[in-house]
Amino acid sequence: MSNYYHINDDFSLIQGDTMQELPQLTGQFDMIFADPPYFLSGGGRTIRGKRIVAVNKGNWDAVRTDEEKDEFNYKWLSLCRNLLKPNGTIWICGTFHNIYSVERCLNKLGYKLLNVITWQKTDPPPSLTGTRFNFASEYIIWAAKSPQSKYFLDFKKMTEINGGKQMPDVWQIPSVGLWEKRCGKHPTQKTLRLLYRIILACTHEGDTILDPFAGSCTTGIAANLLNRKFIGIDQSEEYLQLGIKRKQEITDKAIAEKMLRKMSELNKEDFVLVNHADKQTRLLMIKKGICYLRAGDSKGSLQVTPGFERMKYVLLHTNGDDCQFFKLDKTGTFQIWSKETLEEHGFNPEHAKYYIVVRFNHMPEDFKYLPRIKQKLNTYRAKIIPLSEFMGLK
Repeated sequence: MSNYYHINDDFSLIQGDTMQELPQLTGQFDMIFADPPYFLSGGGRTIRGKRIVAVNKGNWDAVRTDEEKDEFNYKWLSLCRNLLKPNGTIWICGTFHNIYSVERCLNKLGYKLLNVITWQKTDPPPSLTGTRFNFASEYIIWAAKSPQSKYFLDFKKMTEINGGKQMPDVWQIPSVGLWEKRCGKHPTQKTLRLLYRIILACTHEGDTILDPFAGSCTTGIAANLLNRKFIGIDQSEEYLQLGIKRKQEITDKAIAEKMLRKMSELNKEDFVLVNHADKQTRLLMIKKGICYLRAGDSKGSLQVTPGFERMKYVLLHTNGDDCQFFKLDKTGTFQIWSKETLEEHGFNPEHAKYYIVVRFNHMPEDFKYLPRIKQKLNTYRAKIIPLSEFMGLK
């Protein structure tokens, strides 16, 4: 028996077998995003954090024969084709375990294949066997309902997202971040950053998106944050309840705005160095256009955070207050100074032998939005934050 969750007109869920539920839907959809079983759960292992864990997702993802894969994929893709608008498109995720079957079935059913996107993860877990190249990519087929479809691609928006160059079919996007798991996690959860790009690519505000394997409803969260409507189907009551929690989370306007900023981050965007200094030191830094921070541990070992090479701004503060924003003289450039060299410039460093030094323009920049700087002990630790956290920078 199915359960229906009508959260509002923009977010509806159906708990049940998608093969049985899809024929019950009425109307047609502007876009379908599908993350079907990859059929790769066969006893493998991976590293998560510092732990070795099994990659078995459940019986629904168990290894199957090619014939069984084709039968499964043909059936749900056939049902989805009936629900697509004439000019609608479908996106299907996979790896080599299932994507060839999906491609075969799409062709048999009369879809028109448009692209195969390679999602290259910038932070894949390492392979444990040492016998194959590391698995760092997934594939996403984009297809129109038929060769006659006048499908939509927001070419201008995709070019803008890609820094003014035509968007390629290889997307470098990180895996799911901790900020996306505040309510819990799904074993095959997709990142909001991926759905952000897909939804902007081929839909308009007000369009309706279907996800026949909704899981924890990443598609729905991204759709609603981008002012699209969503209907999701999944057989797991547990994961749909997680999706409902995530939907409730973004009813908080501040959280919704933060998630929208985070999921619109570019992998190659600029970063901001956020650095605490006592009042006297902060004023001297501004006067001299010099910001310094400890280079690694107290013994002087150098430790540079990834992304430092794209650092373009520095934000100076004292205990989270008196924040001022400055542009560096040159993006990603820093020097290593000794304690003695800083002392020659009038500073009084106390915690290490060597320091990272960046030079910046004395005139502060204006910004409209300031992320939360006060974070208990982390308030006093230097960190780099994506520029998208400071949306509204003039």
